[in-house]
Amino acid sequence: MGVAITGMGIISAIGHSVEENNTSLLTSTTGIGNLQHIQTIHSQAIKAGEVSLSNAELTRQLQLPEVHNYTRTGLLGLFAATAALENANISDLSKYRTGFISSTTVGGMDMTEKYIKQFDKDITAQKYIATHHAGDSTRKIADALGIKGLVTTISTACSSAANAIMLGARLIKAGKLDRVIVGGTDSLSKFTINGFKTLMIQSDSICAPFDAHRNGLNLGEGAAYLVLESDAVIQKEKKEVLAFLSGYGNTNDAFHQTASSENGEGAFLAMQKALEIAKLNPNQIDYVNAHGTATPNNDLSESRALQRVFGKKLPDFSSTKSFTGHTLAAAGAVEAVFSILTLQQQYIFPNLNFKTPMPETGFKPITSGVKKETQHVLTNSFGFGGNCSTLIFSKA
Repeated sequence: MGVAITGMGIISAIGHSVEENNTSLLTSTTGIGNLQHIQTIHSQAIKAGEVSLSNAELTRQLQLPEVHNYTRTGLLGLFAATAALENANISDLSKYRTGFISSTTVGGMDMTEKYIKQFDKDITAQKYIATHHAGDSTRKIADALGIKGLVTTISTACSSAANAIMLGARLIKAGKLDRVIVGGTDSLSKFTINGFKTLMIQSDSICAPFDAHRNGLNLGEGAAYLVLESDAVIQKEKKEVLAFLSGYGNTNDAFHQTASSENGEGAFLAMQKALEIAKLNPNQIDYVNAHGTATPNNDLSESRALQRVFGKKLPDFSSTKSFTGHTLAAAGAVEAVFSILTLQQQYIFPNLNFKTPMPETGFKPITSGVKKETQHVLTNSFGFGGNCSTLIFSKA
């Protein structure tokens, strides 16, 4: 069947747990709104998927000392990774060879941009200098959880968490590890807000994935992690399996720094590769959790890739970024959790705000939640630089 998922944890704009996220998805409650925690001149001009908890509240809930040098990226990541381990009922990490693969794009940018003008004079701010790089949150989370095995960071833009999940599965399949906690974390920052505004792909209203009149994405923040375990551990510990990761693929269309190719070559090849590893035919996929950022380029490119893979028998599909915003490096793991919830509940979550099909393809995503017998879910994550990844989850 593939590699087993035994635990998952998440924090996003629509909830601070798997259960809260699920409730928001079932009730079509979006988390996208006005900024609360970031002071920026763009506060009233954009909408974003912001986690409601402040850094101080996250610190208290995680029972960390008040004086620490965690960035918001690290706090969100530790919150979700801790929940994933609890969900998997793991208390002794030394019993099996355990690794941790985390992903991020912004790293500690939230603290760097806050204190950069003070670093040379303010000694109290200098503790954040070392937190800037992408590996800082990974190391902090691993140390807090007590993981002593392989620890590494992936940063491949918006496909980062999907690639972390894929690498974890491959390490288990290769016999290198028995158990891996995999996923991603990203916090909102002025750096990303200004960057996406410069690219002119940020919407000033709640995004409408796959709609003919879509005008850009909403940024989001959050973290999500899965616990992957080998067959040997599952059998020995008689563990409950939430779902299986049955297929995965990573390709690069080498087309442009930020745009996807017009015919969706990278996306097409990633989906094709994932189906091949899962030993599935396209017609066996019951639902596609699409990357669906609501940018003009991505949604058309992804639609054409879906057309190439599935032909006229396109499965039900939707983008859940209209709930959470685009959580960048965390997106692949956030949507992996949503894909597993679909399999557990046999329920497809809707694509909010869709009204008019794109004239180029005429595709219509699922716009109201629907009960459906679902055995295999395919989920896409595509990053800048043409880094395209696809995961396939199968019912336990």
